[in-house]
Amino acid sequence: MDHRILQTTRELIDEVGYPALTVDRVAARAGVGKAAIYRRYASKAEMAFVATVHEQRLPLPAGTGSLHGDLLALIRAFHVRMATPAARQLAPALIGELAGNPELGTRFQDTFLAAERAAFAEIIEQAVARGELAGAVDPATAHLLLLGSLASALYILNLPVDDAMVADLATAAAAGVTALADRHRGVPGGAAEPR
Repeated sequence: MDHRILQTTRELIDEVGYPALTVDRVAARAGVGKAAIYRRYASKAEMAFVATVHEQRLPLPAGTGSLHGDLLALIRAFHVRMATPAARQLAPALIGELAGNPELGTRFQDTFLAAERAAFAEIIEQAVARGELAGAVDPATAHLLLLGSLASALYILNLPVDDAMVADLATAAAAGVTALADRHRGVPGGAAEPR
């Protein structure tokens, strides 16, 4: 049933666009009740986000042997999902819903963003274990440096993001994470040193 709901959502977004998408339309075409959809997703925006960006499992940290390589593999995988026409339609609507619905915002933080940050935590842990980083860095900061920049480029600045830009974002994020690890080295709890 989950697959049917999400596949139908993708089809309808392609056919009629996100603004014309409704839970009623998805339920009717998928042959499920609206209650079944609302048990899974708190809103139309969440359902569409899962269908277009976050349905598949998150890419596992690539284990390329370098921080830069792992961040590059991760951002390339996310770029494929985040740059689709459906995702570009959906992101502004989802951002608006998150701003006006604290419950949905909490759910989004506790599910999707927590899973993304866990991937960053693993990449950072591997880089520390290899001796590539001087110490741990907050995964939320690494997430912001890499995927926050990608989201801003795609959804706010409407830039034509190509693989060269994706590679540049990975390079900048790797340099930022390395600089933060160096700055926090030797400070209990990883807090920033006073300026």
